[in-house]
Amino acid sequence: MRSTLPTFNEVWQQQLRSCLLNTWPSADVKFLIACSGGMDSMLLLHVMSALFPHKIRAIYINHQLQQPSASWGEFVRLECEKLNLNCVVAEVDVQNGNLENQARIARYQAFEQHIAPDEILVLAHHQQDQAETVLLHLFSGSGVDGLSAMRIHDPRTHLNIWRPLLNLSREQISQWVKQHHIAYIQDPTNFDTHYDRAWCRETLWPLLQSRFPQMQQAISRSSLLMQDAAEILAEVAQQDLKLCGDADQLDLKLLQQLSMPRQRQLLSNWIKGQAAYRPSLATVERIQSEVIAAKSDARSALHHAGFYYLRYQNVLYKVSKAEYLAQQQSPVPQELSVFLNQKIKLAAGEFCIEQQAWGLSWELLEQPLSVMPRIGGEKIHLHGRVGHWPLKKAIQAAQIFPWQRHQIQILSKDNVMLGVFTPKGFWLAESQYNQQHGWQPQLLFSTP
Repeated sequence: MRSTLPTFNEVWQQQLRSCLLNTWPSADVKFLIACSGGMDSMLLLHVMSALFPHKIRAIYINHQLQQPSASWGEFVRLECEKLNLNCVVAEVDVQNGNLENQARIARYQAFEQHIAPDEILVLAHHQQDQAETVLLHLFSGSGVDGLSAMRIHDPRTHLNIWRPLLNLSREQISQWVKQHHIAYIQDPTNFDTHYDRAWCRETLWPLLQSRFPQMQQAISRSSLLMQDAAEILAEVAQQDLKLCGDADQLDLKLLQQLSMPRQRQLLSNWIKGQAAYRPSLATVERIQSEVIAAKSDARSALHHAGFYYLRYQNVLYKVSKAEYLAQQQSPVPQELSVFLNQKIKLAAGEFCIEQQAWGLSWELLEQPLSVMPRIGGEKIHLHGRVGHWPLKKAIQAAQIFPWQRHQIQILSKDNVMLGVFTPKGFWLAESQYNQQHGWQPQLLFSTP
């Protein structure tokens, strides 16, 4: 009995070529095929090798979680050899935690490590994979982005991903594999319902499909609609970001003029930054309640995914973990001897010794000077101002962030304050060592 499914040669080669030309018209594009040895990726490997024989290579990721995983890698390598394709077999270490999530993280890290700048990563996800992803994201409480699931063309910071099978059913793929006698391996974990995706596929899917036979296509359509909605929300969030700040800070007065849903969307996009995934709703709400809504004199800070989020003078800042924690280590006292045009690196940044209209005496060059960390309670008589001023007040007036104040160092000679090194530059103090056309350290760039 003749199958009602179209044959591979009748339909899919034309679809694949059309998709490629619409997405990447450049003739210079090359492909890295992620091949697990399973049915879907082996069909993809064979088709791509037939269509673009000189522009592809393959990569097999050995997660080292199953005893036969090394032999599966050898199977993929030998199949690639038959097709005259280069194949990378990459071993990864999967960290503790949710096994599926950690395996995915390790896999994508390996992709980023091995992909060439002119290559596109090609994945064999199909329509049922897409529908399963939507269901799993729905069960985990995802928003519009999560329900958008996977995209055919998915440009990321370090990867450009293409999923040419995404609109094709598993039945089509299975038939084409049989028609072309393509060998493949079967991973037993695909049927282990201990894992969420396998449970969804083996237990939930048949039940739902018995009631809703067109469920797969319907869920795929929903994901496309969610992708449109996500793009619209992203455009609005970009407009709001331009209004309220930039990638590193948000003006809270402007942010709070937006409706609460737009505030949440903007914060979610802003926190995500260049990461692959958005933060959870709970994380966004914690930043709203614990940081934004904290008392004005509170120094609340919330850590998430390598950054600290904190408020200073009605602005919300996103600060790297390394920069924020650096304040716990004050610079040690040191002795310094400088000469003209010398570049020196201090806690606050890099400075250059230059002649200025007013500065320090030339007699101090190449003489031992003390550089001491600020300890609190110091007073400074800033050059050009009347009277002494608490250094703390000068720092506040200059709006130096609290998490950068550990970088401040005092330059002195025989216990006479000559000036202060800060992330905003060198502040010259009034002293008997000042003169016209003297020298000063000029800030070249601040320490992050």
